[in-house]
Parts: sequence; C-alpha cells; structure tokens
Amino acid sequence: MWRCRTTLVHASVFALALLVAGCANGGGLSSDVRRVVKAPLFKNSPWAIQVADLESGEVLESLNPDWMLDPASTTKLFTIAATMDTLGKDYRFKTPVVTTGDVDSTGTLEGDLVLVASGDISLGGRTLPDGKIEYTNMDHCDANALGNCQLTKTDPLAGLDDLARQVAASGVKSVRGDIIIDTSLYGPVKPFNPDADYVLWPIMVNDNLIDIIVQPGAQGAPAQVDYRPKSAAYRVESAVTTGAKDSEAQLEITSTSPGVINVTGQVPEGNQVVNTFSLDDPPAFARTCFIEALARAGVSVSAPATGPNPVTGANFNKQSARQVAVLESPPFSEYGKLLMKVSHNPGADTCILLMAAKNGKKTMADGLVVEGGFLKKAGVESKAVVINDGQGSAGADFIAPSATIALLRYMSKRSDFKEFFAMLPIMGVDGTLATLMTDSPVKGKAQAKTGTHGGPNQVNEGLWVSRALAGYMTAKSGRKLVYDIVVSNVPAGGMKDMQSVNAEHGKILEVVYDKY
Repeated sequence: MWRCRTTLVHASVFALALLVAGCANGGGLSSDVRRVVKAPLFKNSPWAIQVADLESGEVLESLNPDWMLDPASTTKLFTIAATMDTLGKDYRFKTPVVTTGDVDSTGTLEGDLVLVASGDISLGGRTLPDGKIEYTNMDHCDANALGNCQLTKTDPLAGLDDLARQVAASGVKSVRGDIIIDTSLYGPVKPFNPDADYVLWPIMVNDNLIDIIVQPGAQGAPAQVDYRPKSAAYRVESAVTTGAKDSEAQLEITSTSPGVINVTGQVPEGNQVVNTFSLDDPPAFARTCFIEALARAGVSVSAPATGPNPVTGANFNKQSARQVAVLESPPFSEYGKLLMKVSHNPGADTCILLMAAKNGKKTMADGLVVEGGFLKKAGVESKAVVINDGQGSAGADFIAPSATIALLRYMSKRSDFKEFFAMLPIMGVDGTLATLMTDSPVKGKAQAKTGTHGGPNQVNEGLWVSRALAGYMTAKSGRKLVYDIVVSNVPAGGMKDMQSVNAEHGKILEVVYDKY
C-alpha cells in the first residue's frame, strides 16, 4: 500500500541505511542474487533476505536476516494468522437486530429497533450468491492513492436490505421509537497510520466509503458524476470537466457542509475515474441506510432518517431484547482473501480490534497483546518483531525476515494452512500481484503478500520507496520454498525507478525458482 511515513521515522531508518549500506553486498547469497542487490539503484539502500526450504527450514539464501526493516503490508501475514488462531477459520460474524419494546397486534413497535454492530468488515456488501467475498485487483480502499479502482458488482447495501426484510417478516410494520446502531463492541479507534483518513468502528457499510464515479464527456465538456451507495445522508455536487485523452485525472473531493460532497477537477477524455470519500460519521450513515432499507421492505419509521446516531440508553438490555433479524457472514477464511489479496488496511486494523473484543477488550493495544501471545506460540522471536497495528503502517512496524520465515513455516504445519495459503495473492494472477511477472516462469508458482511504502523525496525532487515480498513458492524442481525479501529507502527518480524495484524483486524470485 502507498503510504508516507513521518519525518522522524524516515530519518532514523535512512540513517540506518547509510550506516549499513556497505554491508549489503553479500553474505549467504548466491552470485545471481548478489548481483541484483548490488545494482546501482540500491547503492544506499539496505536489503534483508531469507529464503528457506519450507519443510526442513534449511536456509538457502540469506542476507541480514535478523535486521528489522520496514515490512509494510507484509505485516498483514502476522495479523491474519493471529486472527485465524483467535477466531478460527470458520468464524462467522453475526449481526443481530433487536427490539427494546413490544410489538402490538397491528405490527407497531413501541420502542427502538437496534442493529448491534459486530465488526463485520463487509456487512453483506461483498457477498456473492455462492457465499464467497467479492474483491477486485484494484480495490476502492486504495482508489485515491492509485488514482482509480475497479468497483465490485455486489450491492453495498445488500446486507442491510436482508436485515430489513427479516424485520418485516418478523411482524414489525412500523417503529414508533428510534433506529439505533449499537457500536458498543469497540470504537471509535484512530488507526496508528497518521495518513489514514478514517476511524475504526464496528459498523462498516461499503468500507465506510462513498464511491465517486466520474464519467468523462467530450474534451472540454462537463463530466458526469455518479456515486454509491446512495442515501439521504449525502448528496453530491460536482464541477468536473473533461480534459485531453493524454491528461491526468485531477480530482478534489471535499465536504464544505454537512451532508454535501463536493467534487471538482478534471478527468481525461475516454477514461472513467473512481475515487472515494471517507465517511466522517459511519454510525450515522449506517443508521440512515438502515432506515431506508426498512422503508424498501415496507417498515415505516417515525424517527427522521438523517441525523446523528442516538447513544444506546441504559434501557437497552441485550439479554432481554427480542431478536427480530440476524445477518450471518461467510466464514473468516473468505474475509482473509479480501484482506490479503487487495491489502485491505481498515479490515486488517479491524482484525486487531476483533481479537481484543474476543477477550472482552476494546483497544488496539488489547488486541496486539493477543497477537503477541500467538506469536510466542508460533515460535517467532519476540526481539525480531515490532508491531503496533494490523495493516503495516510506516513507522509502526519493523520485522526481521527470520521472524517472517518462522511464522510462515509454523502456519504451513497447521490444520488451517490450506485456507491461509489460499488468502495470498498469486504471482501474475490476482490481487496485488496480478500485473507482476505475467510472462515469467514464476507466474502461478509463487503466492505472497506484498508490501510497499513510498513518498516524496523533496530535496532531490524525486521519490523514495520500500518494498517487501513474503510467502511461498514451488521451485522448478518441485521443492517447496518460503521467503521474505525486503529493501528499504530506495531513492527513485520517478515511477520508472519504482517499477524497477518491483522488477528486481521478481529477478530474485526467478533466480531462486531456477536454482532450487
């Protein structure tokens, strides 16, 4: 994922890079791998590498394997493994709707209708008819960073519609009280990542994003702006024009007043552009969407559809409340594919809070304690990891390849390894690896979690990038391998240099594939 780090952390890691750059030229590396890490592009950048036999643990390639460099989103390997251990691969979110009063003979509820948020990351908005979770190779959670995305075909409001239909089927025809989203499970929690434009809640509708879909017209003409999901909570006002075909999209999405999203800028002729707006009050938005879903199901509500989500009062007793609906999700093994293949940052951070909630706690720190206990059980050396979130924020996490190898080998021996393995992007096929090494013999032979951080290098009018790749591979000989390849703080003159970093990672994998 593309994230900028704080100046202090960047400076400290860059200082480390300068101190050790002269050492990053060999060690236990074969000559072909050594040739890659000594390329001029990496002259001042530290590498940490370990490649091992999956079964025996025999180390095949090694360079600074105990150095804790920036793992970026490969941190999610640790997050998801710990969550699977805590919740179980078959764990299903159950989101109930309950009443706090009686329903009379006419179907009128004299009380509140409460949706009890469970932390469900998609709330039915990505569930396909076969029970799988839908994702695309360019997920909308990264639309603004990537400049575009591919939207799923599923209805973001499908889960709320399902709940509303169940409420109607239970006999409730009208609600004279209020509609409440109970968010007492945890939150609001601010992610560690200083660049995150969201706050974590146990209620997530469309990843708590509004998708802004801009369709260009002829050059110089206004562009058409649509959005989803639609509700009374927001309206969109646009002033977007169409530029030349070879121009770049330049969109600005703001909110100058409550309930209004302003979209301005320019998009190139011939290319639809999708960006997103992050909700400032997810519980209030979910409440509005649920009220509207109830109306579609034939249930009238006396309370206004818009406005703040009421605080659940002391009169709400979960034990005595009557359940009138429940949304059951696909198993966590399906969610893991979404979180790992597209590198879903809010979902990964949510996993830490779910581990906390499993133990009756509510904070990221509480969840990380649970993860720490799992890593001890997995045999991961505690001094080889620094983890402060679920997503892998720059400056929050530092992990040695030796620790990653220990985790991956441990997971390979578990009964749920099949599900864990299936969560990883496949080289040249899907997720964040879909467009990499598509013409390489490694295509389809490696499954790995990617990690990328980067940002501006103002003094040189360029960029910097850190890149990590960790996972499993079946070598040309049929041998099963495990690897973690990390390079940090690579000065890049532009996007071409950044793409070269990815290509060099690919060269290392190709060498390993052929050699072993």
